[in-house]
Amino acid sequence: MDIRLDGKVALVTGGSRGIGQAIAATYAECGARVVITSRKIEGLERSAEEIRSRVPGAEVVPFAAHAGDPQAARDAVALAVDTFGTLDILVNNAATNPHFGNVVGVDVPRFDKTVEVNLRGPLVWTQEAWGQAMGPDTAHPGGCVINLSSVSGLQFNDPLGVYGMTKAALIHQTKHLAGELAPAVRVNAIAPGLVKTEFARSLWEGAAPDAKYPWALERLGDPQDIANAALFLASDLASWITGEVLVVDGGAMIKGGI
Repeated sequence: MDIRLDGKVALVTGGSRGIGQAIAATYAECGARVVITSRKIEGLERSAEEIRSRVPGAEVVPFAAHAGDPQAARDAVALAVDTFGTLDILVNNAATNPHFGNVVGVDVPRFDKTVEVNLRGPLVWTQEAWGQAMGPDTAHPGGCVINLSSVSGLQFNDPLGVYGMTKAALIHQTKHLAGELAPAVRVNAIAPGLVKTEFARSLWEGAAPDAKYPWALERLGDPQDIANAALFLASDLASWITGEVLVVDGGAMIKGGI
């Protein structure tokens, strides 16, 4: 089945690498026009060029914006609307994890930073998307929001406890916003397992290239695995799905892993 997003406009936070870049590239490949954001313009410009090399003719606009900054969210959504006329898909992918260790040992600045980016950020970006592009008072109401949670938000994970707390709260936020913004906007979440990205390097580095991982499908996740799920949730095939969490973890949770 050929899934298309022709005529759609998407904004992907954390789009300079890893899962965010894979989602943006997949959307562009399927016909969407895309705005990608992250903190540093240099990484975004590289990402945009890589997407254009993969998808000749792709319309990709990089915009430097800190995911935890409300003004940056406002400006990025305004850019998407001013450039492309609307915004149909918001992917809240950007995340941070400054504390790796027990929850009881976290200091307040690191806790606050994690909440700012991983939980408050998706709320603020969704508020801006709703107010400027998707809500009933906008020119083209409707759309969908996809939040990147984590399997760490669904189970105990000792070194990722604070990160997991914010991702668990993001799932609850997803469900509440799905109810509040319906029927105009669908809001869903994806909970990835361990994916081979720079962000998760400390969790997979050192394993042999052909290592069999101790979960059902025996391999590390690839950013494209998550991008495929994000494509489905953004498409009309998911038009009767909202408030849900799609776990994409290679069967890790059913075998007790991450």
